Amino acid sequence: MTEILGSTAPAGDLIKDVTEATFMQDVVEASMQAPVIVDFWAPWCGPCKTLGPMLEAAVTKAKGAATMAKINVDENQRLAQALAQQGLPLQSIPTVVAFVEGRPVDMFQGALPASEIEAFVNKAIEAGGGSADGGLAEALEAAEQMLAEGAVADAAQTFAAILGEDDKSAAAYGGLARAHIALGDLDQAEAVLNGAPAEIADAAEIEAAHAQIALARQAENAGPVGELSAAVEASPDDLQARFDLAQALHAAGDAEAAVDQLLELFRRDREWNDGAAKAQLFTIFDALKPNDPVVLNGRRKLSSMIFA
Repeated sequence: MTEILGSTAPAGDLIKDVTEATFMQDVVEASMQAPVIVDFWAPWCGPCKTLGPMLEAAVTKAKGAATMAKINVDENQRLAQALAQQGLPLQSIPTVVAFVEGRPVDMFQGALPASEIEAFVNKAIEAGGGSADGGLAEALEAAEQMLAEGAVADAAQTFAAILGEDDKSAAAYGGLARAHIALGDLDQAEAVLNGAPAEIADAAEIEAAHAQIALARQAENAGPVGELSAAVEASPDDLQARFDLAQALHAAGDAEAAVDQLLELFRRDREWNDGAAKAQLFTIFDALKPNDPVVLNGRRKLSSMIFA
C-alpha cells in the first residue's frame, strides 16, 4: 500500500519509549515530519495503564500519519522538570501533549474516552497538514480518476488495496464493483458487493453499483435502437416496445433519452407491468450521481406526474 496510499511508518517506529537522550530526535525533530503524541506516564499511575493502550490504538489506526512517544517521568525526571520550566504542566499525570513542527500545540490530562482520544490524535494530524485517514481519501480520488480515464485494471487494484486498509469503505466496494463492470465481469462485480459488511450494505455507493450491474445485465439482451424506435413510432401505445427502447437507449449510453421514454411510458400507464417504468427510472437514478442533470430533471418530471 505504500505506493498507493503514500508513505507510512513501519509499525515498530510508530510507538517508542523515549528518554532524555532521545527526546530531541524522537519528539522535536520527528514532529517536523509528522505529529508526535507524547504520553507522560509513570508505573505507579493507575489511569496511565488504561490511557496508554488507548493512545497506542489511536496512533496505530492513523497508519503513520502520527507517531507516539512514551516518557516515563520517574526515569526521566530531569527532562520532565526542564519541560515543566518551559511551560508544560507536568505536575500531574497522565499528561498527553501533541508536538507539531517542533513545538507543543495541544494537550490534555487524565483519562479520556477512546472517541475523544482518537479525535485528539486526528486534530494533531490535521494541525500538521496531514490526513487523519492515512491518505485513503486521496487514494479513492486517484482510483476514481483511473477508472474515468479507462485505466480499469489499475483502478481495480487501487480499490482493492484501499479495502485492505479499510474493509468498511463503501466507496471502495462500490468502486471495485464498477471496475469489474467496466471489465465486463458482472458476476465478480456482484460478488464484491455481496462481500461488503452488513453495516454498509445499504450505503449509497453500494446501491449505485447494484443498480449499474442490473442495467449492465439488461444491456446484454437489449435490442437494436433503430428497430425499436421504428416500432414505437409505428405504435406509440405499444408500451412493451417503449420499455425495450428505453433499455436499448441506456445500453447505447443515452441515459437521458432512456429516461424520457420511461417518463412517457409512465405518463401513458403508470401501473403497466406492476409499475415497471417507475422501477426502471429509479434504477437509472440510483446508478447515476445524485447531482447528475439527468437525475435532477428526471426526478422533477416524475414528481410532477405523480403529484399532478
